[in-house]
Amino acid sequence: MSAAPPSSSTAVPSWLEAPADANALVPSVWPASAVRDRHGLLEVGGVPVTELRERFGTPLYVLDEDEVRAHARRALDAFRAAAGLHGVQARVYYAGKAFLSTEVVRWVAEEGLAIDVCTGGELAVALAAGADPARLGFHGNNKSVPELERAVSAGVGSIVIDSWIELERLAAIVERLDATQAVLVRVNSGVHAETHDFLATAHEDQKFGFTLEDAPAAVERIRELDGLVFVGLHCHIGSQIFGSAGFRESAARVVELHAALLEGGDIPVLNLGGGFGIAYTSADDPTPIEVLAQGIADAVAQECAVRGIPIPNLAFEPGRAIVGQAGVTLYEVGTTKPVHLDDGLTRLYVSVDGGMSDNPRPALYGAQYSARIASRESDAEPALARVVGKHCESGDIVVDAEYLPGDIAPGDLLAVPATGAYCFALSSNYNYVPRPPVVAVRGGTARVIVRGETIHDLLARDAGVETSEEGNA
Repeated sequence: MSAAPPSSSTAVPSWLEAPADANALVPSVWPASAVRDRHGLLEVGGVPVTELRERFGTPLYVLDEDEVRAHARRALDAFRAAAGLHGVQARVYYAGKAFLSTEVVRWVAEEGLAIDVCTGGELAVALAAGADPARLGFHGNNKSVPELERAVSAGVGSIVIDSWIELERLAAIVERLDATQAVLVRVNSGVHAETHDFLATAHEDQKFGFTLEDAPAAVERIRELDGLVFVGLHCHIGSQIFGSAGFRESAARVVELHAALLEGGDIPVLNLGGGFGIAYTSADDPTPIEVLAQGIADAVAQECAVRGIPIPNLAFEPGRAIVGQAGVTLYEVGTTKPVHLDDGLTRLYVSVDGGMSDNPRPALYGAQYSARIASRESDAEPALARVVGKHCESGDIVVDAEYLPGDIAPGDLLAVPATGAYCFALSSNYNYVPRPPVVAVRGGTARVIVRGETIHDLLARDAGVETSEEGNA
């Protein structure tokens, strides 16, 4: 097996550097509680990973409760402080699509965040958790009649209207229910975030929202209806964004529309969405949330001052920035296989007991992750490795490129950090693999917050399997 290859090789991404210590944990990527004990065993939330494997098996999603709460508090403080400097208020919604369970809803609500949902299922989870309906926001591009009826009946604080059809659909519902509903209008600012095309959501050629040109007519129609109350514009430019340039440009365009709409009445809120990035590897350098918050608030204030209009209250929807770094996924190594490459290097393929069914992000849009052996430390030379899953797809990649100790072997526990967002949320049963449980850790204790599936659970959904209830054991 070759030692660490030169970074100039085409087999090695330009951003990946061979570590001096392949056991070291990069602080920006791992939860603050992730440490190695004196024997080299990884602990998260004060719980050894070997204990987690013994109790819950692998693959396993591990979520650090204190980390989630800390990021929630930090985001709320940052946006409130930034808005407060300009004499307005800020509401921070937790974007539930990143990761949603009743426990997480309770955590972020207790830390002062509102909750953003985008389907009837997410709404049901938030309500089951006891969330205050008035502190829920509901958006999505194809909300059905039953979903909208449930939202209005429950007293959801705001609904983000995404299309003409939805506008009229909601108008009919509030009239039938004799209700009044606050709404925002989602607009495409035309700003393409510095991210993957599938993560960018504000350029014109995509499914979300109204164009800047069509939005005024939609707002005019809403203002004609007794049951709908227009409270503001909503704009989301994408996900996993580093830097505030895109937000500033988008704010300029949306404030221009906001100013024009003021002629028809007050507009108390401007929701600028979320999409704030986190570090997945040592090469990532996300902008601190305080800097982003201040930059966005300053941009809105500046654009309002130029137009001589009052600054609206602001709203934001971080999801990944709250829960992403709090998650670590544990796998057990099953096989290793050295593969000799054309340029004379060797890549070590490390197969684990999960894969794209528990984290499809690398296959979906080339997301990069890092990894470390978690059950021990090693003094072996770092080897260029690719961590792959057990699914029948060549694209079933968990970590595309990483340096791992060359003696990694079957039975080792492998930990992949920064998996709190969009891993459990996007998980599937591909190849009939049951989805893993989610375990919360805090203060040396661990508990299941989402039960894992079994093969029995999967077979129970198959109508071709005879059941004892039908008299056929």
